[in-house]
Amino acid sequence: MVVDHAACQSLTAMFFDQARGLDGRPLLWAKRDGRWRSLSWRETADAVLALAGGLRALGLAAGDRVVLVSENRPEWAVADLAVMAAGGITVPAYVTNTAADHLHILNNSGARFAIVSTRALAEKLLAACVRANVPPTVIAIDPPRLAQSAGASLVSWSEALALGAGHEETIRGQVDATRRADTACVIYTSGTGGAPKGVMLSHGAILTNCAGAYRLLERLGMEDEVFLSFLPLSHSYEHTAGLYLPLSAGAQIYYAEGIEQLPSNLTEVSPTIMTAVPRLYETMRARILRGVQRQGNLQAKLFFAAVELGSRRIEKGRLSAAAALTDRALDLLVRRKVRQRFGGRLKALVSGGAPLAYDVGLFFTALGVRILQGYGQTETAPVVSCNPPGAVKLDTVGPPLAGVEVRIADDGEICVRGELVMTGYWNDAEATRRAIGGDGWLHTGDIGEIDADGYIRITDRKKDIIVNSGGDNVSPQRIEGFLTLQPEIAQAMAYGDRRPHLVALVIPSQDWAQGWAAGHGRPFDLAGLCQDPDFRRAIGDAIERVNRTLSSIEKIRRFSLSPEPFSIDNGMLTPTLKIRRHKIREVYGETLAGLYEEKR
Repeated sequence: MVVDHAACQSLTAMFFDQARGLDGRPLLWAKRDGRWRSLSWRETADAVLALAGGLRALGLAAGDRVVLVSENRPEWAVADLAVMAAGGITVPAYVTNTAADHLHILNNSGARFAIVSTRALAEKLLAACVRANVPPTVIAIDPPRLAQSAGASLVSWSEALALGAGHEETIRGQVDATRRADTACVIYTSGTGGAPKGVMLSHGAILTNCAGAYRLLERLGMEDEVFLSFLPLSHSYEHTAGLYLPLSAGAQIYYAEGIEQLPSNLTEVSPTIMTAVPRLYETMRARILRGVQRQGNLQAKLFFAAVELGSRRIEKGRLSAAAALTDRALDLLVRRKVRQRFGGRLKALVSGGAPLAYDVGLFFTALGVRILQGYGQTETAPVVSCNPPGAVKLDTVGPPLAGVEVRIADDGEICVRGELVMTGYWNDAEATRRAIGGDGWLHTGDIGEIDADGYIRITDRKKDIIVNSGGDNVSPQRIEGFLTLQPEIAQAMAYGDRRPHLVALVIPSQDWAQGWAAGHGRPFDLAGLCQDPDFRRAIGDAIERVNRTLSSIEKIRRFSLSPEPFSIDNGMLTPTLKIRRHKIREVYGETLAGLYEEKR
């Protein structure tokens, strides 16, 4: 049951319309006590009405902000819908946030309420709440420890639901009064370049995103869809593509248990559509390759033949008669097994949030797993473009979705216009003015080009471009992408602004390093290996392989190794696994600068 996106006035009205039609059919699934259990559309709608009424009873007024801190679970969707149904504005927050991060969001948004799930998450949130300018009322999904609630106004989830009794008509009236231009949520950016800013997204922005995405995916035959939700719902990508797109399509949503359980969840759930960031696909590719290497010669030969012939077919457009016959046999011997690892029903993997390396996209496509790379950002609700099924160009992010205008500015910056564009940054008129001109064009900060078929190709982030001392512009993301495709290298950051050449900080792959240590009679101690001349030489050989494919100004001339990965916990990765260059430079700036002082 698909809604008429253009006729919808709000996300909440769309949801309740769907719930009336789909009633007892399952909607939200989560694994509890080892079993997948569901909430039906009717049960979800009842919970949304009850929590919305409870928020009103607790004093929420139209326009009040409500911070939401939770892992992906059915209550996340219920809470988000309930806040909007009550007339509030949801402010999603990452579960990886520190107490200081929460305090910034609470104070910047002026939130009067907060909803939190687990005891561990409550500990960090409540530490911020008691220090906030206006301490919010906190609704706890799981009962927190008594010590955690000291100094905070705390209400349990069940109490909040019970308080909603008798407010149903008020909530329905609020839903009917909500319009597309009203603010649905304030989503804070991941902070790659400094303090996160609150992006105000309207109901219409997310609805137009859902409409464009549905028009693109309906070429796959959208019917009885099953989405596996893995990315954090606090990110605009999953918020739209993993929650509101499925709701508008009448689909079921399963919440994955976590990264370690993802392979088993895929086979248990058999999703038809899944969205994720490139880092996940890179990890999947590495796991698949390790598994193939353990299988033995024949299986490995068949597998790599499937990759090689599939890649040739994709890039050349056709195979010889003999090669085509072999390719069809490999479809049965290899590709069918790969598809089964994804549950056997997958119509498409959708990649967004960061550039997908061409080789990674080609790898999955050659193995018969359709991967559709898209592009967007929080400020565009978030999807701007995506490759359509049946007309994929792996080195692009596809053409703009329906209803989206895109142009390239004189300096190469991608500009976007349409209902999907944010209404502005919360409490930051100056930043809003810099991002959106008087003509409504959003300046994305991304550099790119549009080909003759209207497909967008991203080349870099405007602020990330390295300008060397000779005045040449260099794309660090492109180089880092090549480096991290090497089995020896897990992560890398290129460096060299206003310098004569590039250097890099490299994090070795733990799995590869373990194998190297065992093969060379060394104990496995990554910190020690980073100082080992033979180990460094092996990493240097990997870098040199990449250098042979790069132009002279792109080559990495020197490198430093670190045993500590870039992570969310140390602040060097965003919650969507993009590197925070400014944070890495803060920690490793002297080390990187020292690479220019070494004697040749």
